[in-house]
Amino acid sequence: MIKNKKHIIVVVVTLLVIIVVNLISSQVYSRFDLTKDKRYTLSDAAKQTIETIDAPIIVDVFLEGDFPSEFRRLRNETQQILEEFSVSNSNLKFNFINPLEKEDTRDQNIQQLAQRGMQPFQITIQESGKTSQEVVIPWALASYNGQTVIVPLIKNKMGASDQELVNGSIQNLEYVFAEAFKKLVNPKGKKIAILRGNEQLGDAYVADFLQKLGAHYLLAPFTLDSVASNPQKTLNDLKGFDLIISAKPMEPFSEEEKYVLDQYTMQGGKSLWLTEAIIMDKDSLYNNSGKAVAIMKDLNLSDFFFKYGVRVNPVMVNDLYSAPITLAIGEGSNAQFQPVQWPYSPLAANNPNHPITTNINPVRFDFASQIDTLKNSVEKTILLRSSKLTKLVGVPSEVDLEIVTSEPDPKSYLNPHQSLAVLLEGEFTSVYKNRVKPFQLNDDKTNSISTKMIVIADGDVIKNDVIKNKPQELGFDRMTGRRFGNSEFLENAVNYLLNDDGLIDIRTKDVALQFLDPQKIEKEKTKWQIVNIALPLVLLALFGFVFSYLRKRKYTL
Repeated sequence: MIKNKKHIIVVVVTLLVIIVVNLISSQVYSRFDLTKDKRYTLSDAAKQTIETIDAPIIVDVFLEGDFPSEFRRLRNETQQILEEFSVSNSNLKFNFINPLEKEDTRDQNIQQLAQRGMQPFQITIQESGKTSQEVVIPWALASYNGQTVIVPLIKNKMGASDQELVNGSIQNLEYVFAEAFKKLVNPKGKKIAILRGNEQLGDAYVADFLQKLGAHYLLAPFTLDSVASNPQKTLNDLKGFDLIISAKPMEPFSEEEKYVLDQYTMQGGKSLWLTEAIIMDKDSLYNNSGKAVAIMKDLNLSDFFFKYGVRVNPVMVNDLYSAPITLAIGEGSNAQFQPVQWPYSPLAANNPNHPITTNINPVRFDFASQIDTLKNSVEKTILLRSSKLTKLVGVPSEVDLEIVTSEPDPKSYLNPHQSLAVLLEGEFTSVYKNRVKPFQLNDDKTNSISTKMIVIADGDVIKNDVIKNKPQELGFDRMTGRRFGNSEFLENAVNYLLNDDGLIDIRTKDVALQFLDPQKIEKEKTKWQIVNIALPLVLLALFGFVFSYLRKRKYTL
């Protein structure tokens, strides 16, 4: 009887403990990220993008279906990231949708998604020595208060295998979702002036990049024409902008215009310069039987940049690591358009140690100049540079398309790693310090407060193609299908200049994923099938035999 009472007490106490533990656990909730790289721990910048959400934000993910292991990993990692966002704010809801599930609507769904900018992605599957093609839709749609933004889940990288592609995409997931939520939730605040009046690129040729910027910032054209009549008002108006962008100016700046721009910098204004030191472009070659002469272009900015700590030299960068140019190969009706490597379109290597350029594709230049950095108090960071196989070509110099028909001599490429884009940070000294000024301005400054500037030695970095009056995607080569990092680089540059770099820092997060070796899998497949299927059955049978033998021996009279 006493023994039964003890059993009852133990059972009751156990039940009470379980109930108490459940009550506590229902009130206290926590998640633990045990991964070495903390891939499931959202950064503070990412959390801030959704902390003010007070209405449902719906994410529809189209990466659903029967995929190879790499893309299943991407699908699962996408779900994990979204779960982390939903923990931070319960208003975030997400669904996984397979638009390719039903054969009768498959093609229609692919067409509709493509029309919205969500192009399908072709993957190659190799199994048992056979190769097949499969389609996936690596996109998501995020909707909030009647607005919708597209979220790319695949981060394209030239020459990458599926494993490398997925690895880079997983590293980028937190950023792309945080950026999408920021577009939906945060109102535009900072203002950007797009300089006009010095023959900068027309609207059609910068449309793609400006459209992307317009999702985050307020944009407005700004001319310096009123400097001659009312310089003080021009400066005051310009100071109302947080950043100025000058995209490939071709008309020299006057001293009056430079003085206003200098004082804008002294007041802490940020600027992005895509400048030219030579005159040469592909259209000149196409329109002149494949030949044209490159000459120096003087924009009257040499002393301007020199004082700040850089010099854009009037030379052309010839790089064997370059993008192709499309030429007609053959005669008459037999001619075919083919891409051939073009050394005057260098593909600039990024700086892996800076958030502006971390994890981006190479950036394509066209007839780029070279930048020297000069000693002064301003901190300088090389963002983009040419490859090891680089040489500099002085101007004036003839450029001939016929150079693609001859094999280049690597031994002549003796000017490696030329700087093509430089970030300047710190306190700048006025260009007009100890100089006669073109006019007097109120509160003239000879030293700036801390500010930033980026100088890029080629205006074509921001230039998108225009076909039938329709702007094309910046950085995408239609003939080869290759995607360059121009747009991403410029977006990061603007965000960094505007101190809007919280999301950029997410790019530096390193997620180390381990993938299986497909060749080793194929080679050792039979062995591991035996180990995982046959061996457990053998061990189970052996255990049953031994157990049966011992039992018979124990109970046999």
